[in-house]
Amino acid sequence: MMYTADSPILGPQTAAMDQMSRYILSRPHGEYTEKDVADVIIPAYVRICLTVGVDPLIAVAQMIHETGNLTSFWSQRPQRNPAGIGVTGQSQQQQPVNPRGWAYNPQRQRWEAGVSFATWTDDAVPAHVGRLLAYALADGSETPPQRELIAKALSYRPFPGAFRGSAQTIKQLGRVHNPLGARGAGWASPGRNYGEAIARIANQVLAVPL
Repeated sequence: MMYTADSPILGPQTAAMDQMSRYILSRPHGEYTEKDVADVIIPAYVRICLTVGVDPLIAVAQMIHETGNLTSFWSQRPQRNPAGIGVTGQSQQQQPVNPRGWAYNPQRQRWEAGVSFATWTDDAVPAHVGRLLAYALADGSETPPQRELIAKALSYRPFPGAFRGSAQTIKQLGRVHNPLGARGAGWASPGRNYGEAIARIANQVLAVPL
């Protein structure tokens, strides 16, 4: 199997957990240990994705792309943000009056907007996969487990109801390719090559020998 920008977000498992873990661990991966990756993060993605019909490799490849293979500031503890959720580029020197939804970046010496998550298993991964589901499924078309996960994900950061179901493929996660992109829908902006980037990572993971 080969992934393309037109590959669907929903689908079966195609890559073994070991392939995904070894891909990440073979490259710089921030502060995370082999145990963190192989025993916590990847198993959480596979378990949660399979429960709701999301292709685990799509979600993991997006996480790798968004976090620079777990090296980005936002992916590190205590942020644990797996996919730039709420990271808008907004920043300021002074501590916000309400620091919820902000984190202090000591490298840049400023406060930056974005969502932080208490755990990978119970917070970060559900928030990521549930948000993918919100893009992939129109409101009312979900199964009960899908509806529950979407609700959990959107409790961390709201999602416009009008955008539901606007991205069935990874290409459509890029705003320029999303049918509602002119209204602001899309995970990445402009995201012209977003689908290709995720597909490329997914194919590289599949090439990791078992």
